Amino acid sequence: MDSISVVLDYVNSIDIDSWVLWVLYPILITFLLPSFIILFLYLSSLMLFIYKQRMKLKAAYDHDFWDGARKTLGALWWAQARTWHGYEVEGLHHIPESGPALIIYYHGVLPVDIYYVLTTVLLEKGRLIHLVGDKFLFHIPGWQTLMEVFNVTPGTVTSCVDQLKNGHLLCISPGGVREGLFSDENYGIMWNKRCGFAKVALQANVPIIPMFTVNIREAFRTPNWARAWFRGLYEKTRLPLAPVYGLFPVKLKTIFGEPILANPNFTAEELAEAVKSALESLIATHQKCPGNILRALLERIPFFR
Repeated sequence: MDSISVVLDYVNSIDIDSWVLWVLYPILITFLLPSFIILFLYLSSLMLFIYKQRMKLKAAYDHDFWDGARKTLGALWWAQARTWHGYEVEGLHHIPESGPALIIYYHGVLPVDIYYVLTTVLLEKGRLIHLVGDKFLFHIPGWQTLMEVFNVTPGTVTSCVDQLKNGHLLCISPGGVREGLFSDENYGIMWNKRCGFAKVALQANVPIIPMFTVNIREAFRTPNWARAWFRGLYEKTRLPLAPVYGLFPVKLKTIFGEPILANPNFTAEELAEAVKSALESLIATHQKCPGNILRALLERIPFFR
């Protein structure tokens, strides 16, 4: 009885609220960290809005008064990428110094690598990549200026062809949000026979550059249970409602593959399949599957790469 009394006294002495919080803290933190990327995007939009107001008078005289704002933000994103992820780029020479090209990439849960790529190309080559974004992005309050300044559009085949014919770089993820939220640590490509980007490349007669970022699914993740529960909801609403956790400081490295020429003898389906194979080859060569957060963290240290 004495031992039972001791145990009961010990249990009664425990602050249950503090114990529950101690247990839940790691879980809460991993789900709250992704909000910092959203906060960073809002701060970017706010900075551009302020910049726009200050430059109204000068806008009448300058050809492109947004260039300074883009490069200032680019420097901030580059600092965040290098500090938090030890970010690197391989194959940047595949991006042309001038003229059009279509970049096709694997979509992570939160595609922070696209922000980093845009920044890298802007600062290193002085070129602005135009982006095709999911339609829901254009309904987020406060992001309109951000979308306009960085040339993010919903992207029809016609508008994409026009951008390329005007000599711009264009970046598209055929898998989009579906691939980002519902692919898994094996990095399976989820294009669902989409080949619109191939039609764009054939009509504009531009090379396609496959792009993949190592460990992008280890930086942010969706829980396994959420993929099954929220997939049906996404297919009905097209809203990215699955929970996301992460912002882990894993090693990120973007790889640009060899350009694929838009052979006019190819059908759009054949060209899309060739690009998909090239992207899968990049994943197989550079990504250890299934992905592992601890391993990706250790890869920040050269000894473990």
